[in-house]
Amino acid sequence: MKESYSSLSVAIEDLQKKGWNEDFNLVEDGVESKGLKKKWKAGDCEVVKYFRFEGMTDPGDNSILYLIETNDDRKGLLVDNYSAAGTYISEEMRNKLKIQHNE
Repeated sequence: MKESYSSLSVAIEDLQKKGWNEDFNLVEDGVESKGLKKKWKAGDCEVVKYFRFEGMTDPGDNSILYLIETNDDRKGLLVDNYSAAGTYISEEMRNKLKIQHNE
């Protein structure tokens, strides 16, 4: 797996080719796949890796791409912005998504 990508769209395209096919959305206590009509609680999924992308001209374009694997072997992507402003998520899920600066 690559360590970095030139853009969010390039990363998504490459990772989907490598089997990270679910499109996850953040919900209060975990993630969901609208395509599968299924939710996983924070304890049922793991963040395997993440990639940060910064907008060239607009700081509002900053985003993070999370690679998430569920306890039932679903692999997918979650795109989120740098802040969870306006979105309530559980403390357990917030801790899962916390970026470790010592990596």
